[in-house]
Amino acid sequence: MSYLKPCSRHPELKWAQRKDKVFITVLLPDAKDAKVNLEPDGIFTFSAKAGAENHPYELKLELFDKVNVEESKINIGVRNIFCILEKAEKEWWKKLLRGDGKPPHYVKVDWDKWVDEDEDTGGGMGDLDLGGMDFSKFGGMGMGDDMPEMPDDFEDSDDEEVTKPGESSAGEAEGAGKKEDEAGKKEGSH
Repeated sequence: MSYLKPCSRHPELKWAQRKDKVFITVLLPDAKDAKVNLEPDGIFTFSAKAGAENHPYELKLELFDKVNVEESKINIGVRNIFCILEKAEKEWWKKLLRGDGKPPHYVKVDWDKWVDEDEDTGGGMGDLDLGGMDFSKFGGMGMGDDMPEMPDDFEDSDDEEVTKPGESSAGEAEGAGKKEDEAGKKEGSH
């Protein structure tokens, strides 16, 4: 009996840049075992599992130029993985990836974060503290591995009132009696 390695898929990736930063958003809701690695020469790798069947997803990108790994940040969220990569040289890149040819179909421009070169004031998104973590602390480890998992039946709902058995019936009965008295007074006054 032979076993085939499951084919990995590519998640959708959006990118934008500033003179000193590149923003990369990997769109993969409910990613599990997310691993991100960034090398100084601009090699960006990502792997995770997602979906009901835990399909493997992988990316390996050769970025246009070198990056500063120590200053780059990452934030793994429920819907996506957001990275702010500090460029080694503070200059605009012609494109995200090295080499000639068209980028892969899953790499798209993030128009929500895009700023044209002549409009870049040096501020904006890159100055926000998104609670990200330094790549230097992870070195390709699974960053999501240490996160506690919530039980499947856990629901966060603030609109449910919780009372102890027996405690609520006296309070409800008292409240109901007041409402009946008020209703009787209103009927008698007509």
